[in-house]
Amino acid sequence: MKIKLEYWMLLVVICFSSKLAAQSDLKLWYKYPAKEWVEALPLGNGHIGAMVFGGVEEELIQINESSLYSGGPVKKTINPTAQFFLSSIRTALLSEENYSKAYELTKNMQGLYTESYLPLGNIFIKQNFGGAQPTAYYRDLDISQAIATTSFTINGVKYQREIFINAPDNIMVLRLTANKKGSLNFDLSSRSQLRYELSVSGSNELLVSGKAPARLDPTYYNLQGRSPVVYEDASGCNGMRYQYRMKAISNDGKVAVDTFGIHVTNATEVIVYISAATSFNGFDKCPDSEGKNEKAIAASAIEKASKKTYALLRQSHIGDYQKYFNRVSLAISDTSFVKQKTLPTYDRLKAFSKGSYDPSFEILYFQFGRYLLISASRPGGPPANLQGIWNKELRAPVTDRSLIKFNSG
Repeated sequence: MKIKLEYWMLLVVICFSSKLAAQSDLKLWYKYPAKEWVEALPLGNGHIGAMVFGGVEEELIQINESSLYSGGPVKKTINPTAQFFLSSIRTALLSEENYSKAYELTKNMQGLYTESYLPLGNIFIKQNFGGAQPTAYYRDLDISQAIATTSFTINGVKYQREIFINAPDNIMVLRLTANKKGSLNFDLSSRSQLRYELSVSGSNELLVSGKAPARLDPTYYNLQGRSPVVYEDASGCNGMRYQYRMKAISNDGKVAVDTFGIHVTNATEVIVYISAATSFNGFDKCPDSEGKNEKAIAASAIEKASKKTYALLRQSHIGDYQKYFNRVSLAISDTSFVKQKTLPTYDRLKAFSKGSYDPSFEILYFQFGRYLLISASRPGGPPANLQGIWNKELRAPVTDRSLIKFNSG
């Protein structure tokens, strides 16, 4: 009886340890900051999106909002004859198996290009370390919890930034800490590629308010004498409004704000809350004249969230995210004694592309795909578009050359 009990206790320990190991494996991690946008780490709650670069003296967080598009309501007369070609396409595909014919027929169902998904803005965190080089640099994205972390040590002080985007409160939360009291000194600023203006609220809140173009031509549509970006709309219909707000709170440091940014001195811990909203009011409504009050929405979200503790927001974020993420698990037998997962993600990917045996990396890749979909779109919001909710381009590129040729013809 004693042996059987010990056996089961050992089995429970092994299973628990395996579960913990599996969770710890679900991280993308690096020993240096992102040099390009594609190397930054994506976060999202279906509404707010962010790409985190992990810089030392200057951190860049590029942000998006899922409903921020150029233009206005969906046009009802884009291609009224499209329906008449559906039957012929089905016949070509199913009865004739003539795929070339079907492909050509589908072009008759296409219409004009749609308006463009837009970047919301860039947030910068500048810390002056006098040119001192960091040691023990580390950044990661834990896809089991949807949290990105950057840490490094300079002059004996460990600095850490932890960021997540909470869905229940629709708020982005950034926690900056130093392990030596009063060592946090930084400036938080922002700008946008769209038209915008900066203003302040109270002693610790920076507001970025603006408007999207009333019309924005895609990259492949460039008519001579026609401006690809137009903000004015005489009808007062097109051109979505937007606002995002940043609020910093510190228990021991000094926080000041002006139109140049939020300035923090002599702090040990700072919590930054970031809300974002647009005037989008449905696909069939004018985003300007019939739009929602984006300022009131953004203000309400940041006011409510900033009254909650960081721990509570973090806990509710993880719980909400994991109710989706934990629905699916994947296990692949690993018979190798070589632990590739000890390598940084870039080195691990490079080795895998050359044929390295790494089953757990395949699990990570699979779960990362799920992570992106969960982060890009949630119930109640718009579906994921071509690039999800992560886009840094004013005129986002199109990759399908056949569509480029057809639509510009």
